[in-house]
Amino acid sequence: MKTLQVNLGSRSYEILIGRDLLNHTGSYIKKVSNAARVLVVTDDTVKGLYGNTVCASLEAAGFCVKLVSFPAGETTKSMESLVRLYDEGFAFSLTRTDLIVALGGGVIGDLTGFFAATMLRGIPFVQIPTTLLAQVDSSVGGKVAINVPQGKNLVGNFYQPKLVLIDTEVLSSLTDAIFADGMAEVIKYGCIADRALFSLLETFSSRKAMEETLPEIIYTCCDAKRKVVETDELDTGQRLILNFGHTMGHVIEKAYHFTDYTHGQAVAIGMVLAARLGERLLCTPAGTEAAVCRLLAQHHLPTEVKLGTDWEETMKLDKKMQGDEIRFVLLDAIGSAFVQKIKASALHETMKEII
Repeated sequence: MKTLQVNLGSRSYEILIGRDLLNHTGSYIKKVSNAARVLVVTDDTVKGLYGNTVCASLEAAGFCVKLVSFPAGETTKSMESLVRLYDEGFAFSLTRTDLIVALGGGVIGDLTGFFAATMLRGIPFVQIPTTLLAQVDSSVGGKVAINVPQGKNLVGNFYQPKLVLIDTEVLSSLTDAIFADGMAEVIKYGCIADRALFSLLETFSSRKAMEETLPEIIYTCCDAKRKVVETDELDTGQRLILNFGHTMGHVIEKAYHFTDYTHGQAVAIGMVLAARLGERLLCTPAGTEAAVCRLLAQHHLPTEVKLGTDWEETMKLDKKMQGDEIRFVLLDAIGSAFVQKIKASALHETMKEII
């Protein structure tokens, strides 16, 4: 097992990465919590795979456990699901000294984290990510949120977990499509922070070829995010680079009603568009878009999309807007990103030309 420490003063926590961790969930959580009750939040798919294992381990460690499950999918990250969690939490008599566990992918992690941040003004929570996307990205850093009709992640908070427990063995249960979804975020880290990682990913011809190296890749991504979060916890400066591909990615998700494109697929296309925009603005070296496209296609991710005209209104609600400017993440090389302020009107016109 490998351990990373996210150093944020009183909000510091460990990321544990290894095999067979779920069977020992209770003992790991016992080290960070004296809770009497633990509310486990998951989705129906993960419940069937790992719900009993996690709950049994927690009960063996002396916790009183309740499990709440939602349908799998992005539509669960909603106000309706949040209200249900409040009802479940009150019915379970949760107190501020108890604990909430997010067992699942990014949807469950985001929803559960926001619930934990707001229930009784804050109950400690633990992230147990079960998808590649959640393991390398969304479970680390404390961004928690739900979606609303106006857009993705527009209602949320910064709320750090007490522990992130990454069991790499659970990835074997992922379909190829869901695994590829997570690879979009892995590739993102290669684009913005680690040229060597990008080059390594270029050498893999299949998912199977990555198996032995995958734990190290997860560690590399988590470490990259840890470093950024430690310098800019509240997303006001350097942390913005983690949004590479996400501005247009979120637009694509909403345009297709969070059903036709997964988060990873949308971000993949968003990265292509960001590289294309950078080349158009002469900020990004020629050939970058082509290299990003090749790697995404190699890992079974889309690189093109058709959009209507309503995407412009969605972009205006982007959290990176400042007045009439948007802070857009571009590449000055593969492995290095920067934030460029662009007038929203100019960005809209340019994006119309390159989409």
